[in-house]
Amino acid sequence: MSATHDALFRTLADPTRRALFERLCKNGELTVGTLTKGAGVSQPVVSKHLGVLRQAGLVSDRHEGRHTHYSARIDALAPLADWTRQMAGFWNSRFDDLEDVLRRMDQ
Repeated sequence: MSATHDALFRTLADPTRRALFERLCKNGELTVGTLTKGAGVSQPVVSKHLGVLRQAGLVSDRHEGRHTHYSARIDALAPLADWTRQMAGFWNSRFDDLEDVLRRMDQ
């Protein structure tokens, strides 16, 4: 597995980061203040998690006056989507092989 995959999995493994990312995916661009209101953690904690998400390439930020707006970068999930497709193909092939073995055993 590549370093990119590792970084994405590690970043999204944290439930708070994953929830922030999901909110940005669903709601579009949001400020740190708005994200903090529904996060159940303090603003410094939200900011720290957003920094980790930004470092992993999962969010981008835009500064406007005193406010920072964050947006999800859904395209950053492409390596994980590719990996998931590869794993699905691998397991589908294994299940097909198992089905063939079981069919031969029944004969």
